[in-house]
Amino acid sequence: MAKYSLNSLDVVFSALGDSTRRGMLEELSRGEASVSQFAQRFGVSLPTIHKHLRVLERAGFIRHEKRGRVRHVRLAQIPARKCDRHLRLNSPSIGKAKDWIAQLEARWDEHLHRLKLQVESDL
Repeated sequence: MAKYSLNSLDVVFSALGDSTRRGMLEELSRGEASVSQFAQRFGVSLPTIHKHLRVLERAGFIRHEKRGRVRHVRLAQIPARKCDRHLRLNSPSIGKAKDWIAQLEARWDEHLHRLKLQVESDL
């Protein structure tokens, strides 16, 4: 069984636990944006957007770059496919979360299979 650092998973799930941050990731799947564009799109102040961005960056979902006076934000990913217009998250953070969920799902599948066998044998 794979071992995952709860701290790293906590950071990932905490980042994904907020609807504004999930919306920001969805927006970034369409392409990079400036911090001020985010503040305008989500109707919140620049300090609030900066806080959300720090959480997403600490979790490994995004990267930022300052060009002149403007800070641009993008997903920490690679293009999904050449023909795909949207970008796909491909960070170690999302991989850890996917692995943890798959491991949990496998355990539940095993439990449900055993329950099915038990019920069938009792018939």
